[in-house]
Amino acid sequence: MSDTDKKVYIETLGCQMNKSDSERILGILSHFGYIPTNDENEADFCIVNTCSIRQLSEDKAYSKLGVWGKMKKEKPLKIGICGCVAQQEGGKLLKRFPYLDLVFGTQNIYELPKLINFNSRICAVRDIPVKEDIFNIIRTKGLNAWLPIIEGCNNFCSYCVVPYTRGRERSREPEVIINEAKNILKQGFREITLLGQNVDSYGKDLVNKPTLAYLLREIDALEGDFRIRFTTSYPTDITDELIETVKNSKKICECFHIPMQSGSDRVLKAMNRRYDRKTYGEIVKKIRDNIEDVTITSDFIAGFPSETREEFEMTLSAFDEFQLDYSNTAAYSPRPKTPAAKWVDKFVDENEKKERLAVLNEKVKEMSLKSNKKYVGREMEVLVESFKNGKFEGRTRNNKVVHFDSDYAKIGDFINVEINRASTWCLFGSGKK
Repeated sequence: MSDTDKKVYIETLGCQMNKSDSERILGILSHFGYIPTNDENEADFCIVNTCSIRQLSEDKAYSKLGVWGKMKKEKPLKIGICGCVAQQEGGKLLKRFPYLDLVFGTQNIYELPKLINFNSRICAVRDIPVKEDIFNIIRTKGLNAWLPIIEGCNNFCSYCVVPYTRGRERSREPEVIINEAKNILKQGFREITLLGQNVDSYGKDLVNKPTLAYLLREIDALEGDFRIRFTTSYPTDITDELIETVKNSKKICECFHIPMQSGSDRVLKAMNRRYDRKTYGEIVKKIRDNIEDVTITSDFIAGFPSETREEFEMTLSAFDEFQLDYSNTAAYSPRPKTPAAKWVDKFVDENEKKERLAVLNEKVKEMSLKSNKKYVGREMEVLVESFKNGKFEGRTRNNKVVHFDSDYAKIGDFINVEINRASTWCLFGSGKK
């Protein structure tokens, strides 16, 4: 590193899309003399890439800015904020945090070259069209690479801020995605995860209407021994073509993340989710009937405005009815601009929300253990990702974490592991030759 090189630290909060955005930001800044660092204390430029899906995530971002504000009193430091909170709050952040130098939104990443050269404090949160990459991407070390294929959402669920912070759906051209996938494989990654807030909507806004299934087949056809994953799926956008494509592929992993959010039809309607319980169940059944050993995970909200105790019990029963393998959970958090945030008179008591969330989390643990126990005595293909505390660790095709012994496994190998024990969150076994 030369004397003119500067160091940049990025704190990434929230979803995989944010992680991918942070990699792109690092790539852009590398062209302007910035070297990534994992130590915020040695950085010349600190950026927090934010999530606004819940208030807790937003508060974490503000707390980090406060830490950096104190650091700035001791040394020269440029401070920036990006991501969904930046898009949501815009210039108000400059007023709230006088030590903040730069605010840029989810659609303004590629404006960074001119933004970082401003001598004054600046906010850029304009909604501009997607601009394809002209900079390198500095990917996080590991075996899995994030590959965004579509950004934004058109569904406008009544609780969700994403359409307001990420905008309407915008797909990247398939040729650009495939070329990026080729570059990822050249760099030695063993898994590619296709990303989208609603990944199954891919291509609907493009001229030739390419589908997610088409894109998966094109990437599947690339040379090499690697895996493909995709997330997140909106239930009614999952097509027969997609299910058939996953079924027939040796590279696409048997794993669907399909948020349900509630087991109650009335609550689903209030959420502006475009399906009911019966439809969700039919989709899950179709996937399970066609794809062996498929893992189906979900998202659920506890304490949505006006949700009764009986309706919450319907959410719990959905786990059993659809045999869900795992779910992310959260207590309802009102978000700016969303319709549900205005239903103050229907808000569920905070203590009741916390209690429901605790019950929901116990159900998740129960179902996760039940799912994992199915694989005891089985032999599973595992991608070896790390070696910790005398054990190798990796994941199966259907995304089960496995800890195992082996005398010959290496990081990056695909290895068969005989599963001999299951816990709530992972499997244990012995590597096979």
